Amino acid sequence: MANRLSTKERILNAAEKLFAERGFSETSLRLITSKAEVNLASVNYHFGSKKELIQAVLARYLDHTMPSMQVALKPLESQPGLTLEQVFEAMVQPLMEANRIRPNGTAIYLQLLGRGYIENQGHLRWFMTTHYGSILTLIGALVHRAAPHVTPVEVFWRLHYALGTLVFTMSSFDALCDIANADFKQDNDVESVLRRIIPYVASGVSAPQPQAQPERQFG
Repeated sequence: MANRLSTKERILNAAEKLFAERGFSETSLRLITSKAEVNLASVNYHFGSKKELIQAVLARYLDHTMPSMQVALKPLESQPGLTLEQVFEAMVQPLMEANRIRPNGTAIYLQLLGRGYIENQGHLRWFMTTHYGSILTLIGALVHRAAPHVTPVEVFWRLHYALGTLVFTMSSFDALCDIANADFKQDNDVESVLRRIIPYVASGVSAPQPQAQPERQFG
């Protein structure tokens, strides 16, 4: 099966696995080419640079899930009494579609997104806003409608806390599921865990704004 994959697919598959496990900064092109069993010239030919390879790895998922997310979220623009739970629930199925791209694709996809923020990959922010800006704007608008008392800057922080929760949970998914099974006789899959996170994240994002703290005086 592996031998029938194109050179480009082998590079993408190897890079995806290594990026998710080690991070973008700690994964060299030489390590990727060794795992993919190709030469460095192949990476340069198909992608041009490491940054473009990182973007291509994420685009495999984004090109598939983001249009589906837009379709799922669009009806909520006219939903009366919109809640954050409804917004986040609508995002689950599009995220689950990543499993059609690769086995365990949803968990890998969320880990890769998290890596982009953890490692300050500025080019990924540019890439996402350039190619998927309208969908990101829609998500922001729906969150504001569902929690109008939360300021934009607070939404920025809270959504990144939510992403951190997702990334940690997905990176520890197997261990967490083993513990839940051993201690509570509970079986879980990625979708059930995502849905379990929603009330927790929605409560955090919609929590009352903290009171402004008086400035501390020094000297």
